[in-house]
Amino acid sequence: MGWLWAIIVGFVLGLLAKAIIPGKQHSPLWLTTICGILGALVGNAIARGLGVAETRGIDWSRHIFQLVAAIIIVFFVDMLYMATLGKRKRRKAEQQV
Repeated sequence: MGWLWAIIVGFVLGLLAKAIIPGKQHSPLWLTTICGILGALVGNAIARGLGVAETRGIDWSRHIFQLVAAIIIVFFVDMLYMATLGKRKRRKAEQQV
């Protein structure tokens, strides 16, 4: 059941990160979900390191760290994805000529 929650949280964090980042992101949904999962893991690690991982009530600070980490990861992974996709399209165009 832990993996199912990780996928759900990663999906939501990834979509929130995509909504917050200005402009259009071209990465597919599965990659956005993986970035969201990574953002949750990194955010948890940062919150644990700062001693705010578990508080009474809702852990708002932990969730903010997770969201910020997901935004950063989605941004850079999308840049990498577009750079890789662009190289592939250029190679295909050169091969057709």
